[in-house]
Amino acid sequence: MNTLLLTLSLSVLFSSLVQSGYLEYDQDVLIPDDWTHVGRVEPTEELELTFALKQQNVDLLEEKLRLVSDPDSAQYGKHLTLEEVSTLICPSDLTQKVVRGWLQSHGITNCLTVHTQDFLQCTMTAEVAETLLSGSKFHRYTRDGQTLVRSSAPYFVHDDVHQHLDFVGGLHRLPPKGLDLSKGRKLKKSAGVHLGVTPAVLRARYNMTVTDVGKAQNNSQAVAQFLEQYYSPADLAEFMSIYGRGFLHHSQVDRVVGTQGAGKAGLEASLDIEYIMSTGANISTWFFTNPGRHESQEPFLQWMVLLSNMSDLPWVHTVSYGDDEDSLSAAYMTRINTEFMKAGVRGISLLFASGDSGAGCKHLGGGKNSFRPSFPASSPYVTTVGGTSFKNPFKITYEVTDYISGGGFSNVFKMPSYQTNTVEAYLKTAASTLPPQSYYNTSGRAYPDIAALSDNYWVVSNRVPIPWVSGTSASTPVVGGMLSVINDQRLLKGLPALGFLNPRLYKLKGQALFDVTEGCHLSCLDEKVQGKGFCATPSWDPVTGWGTPNYPELQAVLLAD
Repeated sequence: MNTLLLTLSLSVLFSSLVQSGYLEYDQDVLIPDDWTHVGRVEPTEELELTFALKQQNVDLLEEKLRLVSDPDSAQYGKHLTLEEVSTLICPSDLTQKVVRGWLQSHGITNCLTVHTQDFLQCTMTAEVAETLLSGSKFHRYTRDGQTLVRSSAPYFVHDDVHQHLDFVGGLHRLPPKGLDLSKGRKLKKSAGVHLGVTPAVLRARYNMTVTDVGKAQNNSQAVAQFLEQYYSPADLAEFMSIYGRGFLHHSQVDRVVGTQGAGKAGLEASLDIEYIMSTGANISTWFFTNPGRHESQEPFLQWMVLLSNMSDLPWVHTVSYGDDEDSLSAAYMTRINTEFMKAGVRGISLLFASGDSGAGCKHLGGGKNSFRPSFPASSPYVTTVGGTSFKNPFKITYEVTDYISGGGFSNVFKMPSYQTNTVEAYLKTAASTLPPQSYYNTSGRAYPDIAALSDNYWVVSNRVPIPWVSGTSASTPVVGGMLSVINDQRLLKGLPALGFLNPRLYKLKGQALFDVTEGCHLSCLDEKVQGKGFCATPSWDPVTGWGTPNYPELQAVLLAD
């Protein structure tokens, strides 16, 4: 079959699936090999599923986000309250009536909603769920001590309901494998200035002084964890006693949202909380933990639901979590994007790690490959943070690309207007060194937007200082903490929080940032690209974004309203 006929056949198939009531016809339902099948779920076992109701006025929400985030707009900084967001996007009365009536007709009455009325979380037996969601078959799977219930087959709903739902959560998406935060690099002692990245090294590199700490009472920041990751208060206190000298800081988290799990602290969680509280020093910090109250929950989705239901939230959230775009349905990612818009229009800054697989690689068969974007890093409505290394790993020198730094172009989301000119200029000036265009989508959302050191961190976990921890999971909370301190200064001056940063960041055109111009990141190991993805260039690039923060200059430009 030739390519045209194959494309037409797939188009007809997808159209048929949509018309047949499949909400997520393109969702990958294959269970990865590292999950072990335990068996079918008993018919009487209770599941908790999340129903994402169709929202109204999503186009108006997007326009409002653009206006409140554009420093040249008269509406810049005029963020909405949760109540105003709810009024704007709340599902229609008809949608709510149809969906609730459908659930009740199957005997499902144990449902909770959120302030914005666009999510319903309902408890039902597996037998009822499989009747409600035709085609679904629930099984239990385990991996590394974690157990989940997921459907091994696609689901569809009645035509009358299909138009009122975006997707149903708790059926398909499995959490990605936890990140490997160590590159296995063995460093020998040196007469250099430092033997790894600590809060003092970060403050020296990014020109943060001892006075660059929080002071405002109405400021807060947060990290979110999803993969059975918990932090230890004792580890945090130990970390601050060792590495927090010389600047005012907190040694305790002010609020834990969710339930901390038992067992050892996670290296990921320890890294995130210790470093957001180092650059974002002396600022009230929240820790969102989402182990899931139920095996059928999707922890990342649960976090998004929480944001839709809390009127009082921290201004900055950093998240070191991601999955391959091609493993998720377009309906799911599009709806999650709307949730990001809902946060941004409220003045909340969402920062996501760009990932630790460089440009990534997807094997297409027949010896052909393509780069593999990560989501939510590829969302147009979050600020994505890439990674760098010191040129000399033992000295506080200029930075080069960290070869693991995630970056590239979305295959799902078009390039947003705030970055079009920037990225088109990059594609022209770097044309001679770019990988073949068959590997990536030049019209897609390009990321990352900014970067910071991601290599060779010291972390205290389970009361032990651990060296050589690396990943964009480090660079993201570092940038988030800096933005929190800038927010602090804005709030003290009576200015609104920064909110969604990208429109303003791209208008700065690299001002107040250290440009990273050396190094390339990883990609496919094949004859055409030989493991090399994109490379850093002057100005913006899809490896380190605009570069890394020069804190005093960044504070100055972001305080100028």
